[in-house]
Amino acid sequence: MTQGPLTTEAGAPVADNQNSETAGVGGPVLVQDQLLLEKLAHFNRERIPERVVHARGAGAYGTFTVTADVTPYTRAAFLSEVGKQTEVFLRFSTVAGNLGAADAVRDPRGFALKFYTEEGNYDLVGNNTPVFFIRDAIKFPDFIHTQKRDPYTGSQEADNVWDFWSLSPESTHQVTWLFGDRGIPASYRHMDGFGSHTFQWNNEAGEVFWVKYHFKTDQGIKNLTAEEAEVLAGKDPDSHQRDLREAIERGEFPSWTVGVQIMPAADAATYRFNPFDLTKVWPHADYPVIEIGKLELNRNPRNIFAEVEQSIFSPAHFVPGIGPSPDKMLQGRLFAYGDAHRYRVGINADHLPVNRPHATEARTNSRDGFLYDGRHGGEKNYEPNSFGGPQQTGRPLWQPVDGLTGGTGNHPTPVHAEDNDFVQAGNLYRLMTEPEKERLVANLAGFLSKVSRGDIAERAIGNFRNADADFGKRLEAAVQALRG
Repeated sequence: MTQGPLTTEAGAPVADNQNSETAGVGGPVLVQDQLLLEKLAHFNRERIPERVVHARGAGAYGTFTVTADVTPYTRAAFLSEVGKQTEVFLRFSTVAGNLGAADAVRDPRGFALKFYTEEGNYDLVGNNTPVFFIRDAIKFPDFIHTQKRDPYTGSQEADNVWDFWSLSPESTHQVTWLFGDRGIPASYRHMDGFGSHTFQWNNEAGEVFWVKYHFKTDQGIKNLTAEEAEVLAGKDPDSHQRDLREAIERGEFPSWTVGVQIMPAADAATYRFNPFDLTKVWPHADYPVIEIGKLELNRNPRNIFAEVEQSIFSPAHFVPGIGPSPDKMLQGRLFAYGDAHRYRVGINADHLPVNRPHATEARTNSRDGFLYDGRHGGEKNYEPNSFGGPQQTGRPLWQPVDGLTGGTGNHPTPVHAEDNDFVQAGNLYRLMTEPEKERLVANLAGFLSKVSRGDIAERAIGNFRNADADFGKRLEAAVQALRG
């Protein structure tokens, strides 16, 4: 903390911070008391709009260290040599809850990672699940509306949630994951992370590869049962945030082993699953996870609002050698995240310390706007110019996708040989042990039994029956037992 007298926001010393100015003892307060007005006006504006999704979160700084040579696959500078370290900031979050919600709830966890590379910031905005509920971003607002508070009751409604899921059979895989044992992590340190989407890597020769990111926790997987979570959420709503902060304070720095699945671009067209479908995984038997690095968190933010709440992440923040894929969900996120932050934090959110590149300077022609800090001085704000301004490189960050033909229109996601909405959900169920299956069915039945309409429940059970006959049969029996 800076030493010296308390001052106003303009830097003038404050004479009295205990008593407002009045017209005589006991008289009305005077509008000339600018310190009072300044404090009240600032207080009224201390809260920016919370994130529409992923509002509840915690974050920490750390490092990413390369442990394997991946230069045959990508020209990204921060991945260019074994042993190279890059500063990172990682924000964990829940998806559906508000800013004041409890941490220990059944919900996917956001896993948003910012690499402060020498070529600019690279943001990998993923989850603790390798798949998601939908495969097309056009359905995302509708999906989130079902998870948030009902406009009439003001509460999350089982009818809304299960109506959408049952009418969107592609959600069956993610719902099976969510209501299994990993649906409520014991802490942010004891869960895996995933880039979830498919991304492009391209090397110096211009060769293209499709990749999926995996972050395997070195602390081991630990989860909470529904009963344990219910108690913890009531006793300590900040459980996960506190656990992360205190672990770092103790010097027990959480870490993850980072790996990627790599698919040569030529494989994509004939792969048995659509490799760009966010509701699907690539089986490890087809494309093994290759270790490439180590992620460690070792420094806490000094101010949660400035560094966690005002942090911004966008899947569109790529660096040379890394780019997007035709994943329709990812394509929508490329726009939505940046747009959300420009509304929520402001057009100059990228000027804040947590969001600024560390090893390079952002050189743009963007000027003015709310909270513009004047960093460009009187430099010209157009390109091309004759005054030494920044110029284009002529080399794209990623390689263009070849072979795109056909008419424009509202096309469904292409279907590959083994694509359907249930096969991988069934495979996941059959991988579970008997106790895991029992807990999964109990978790699903507890929520599904709250649905008021029989047709919605029957449709939902039908989706799980399509995934595995035993799965559907057990769930139907459990729901009937709870309904009496």
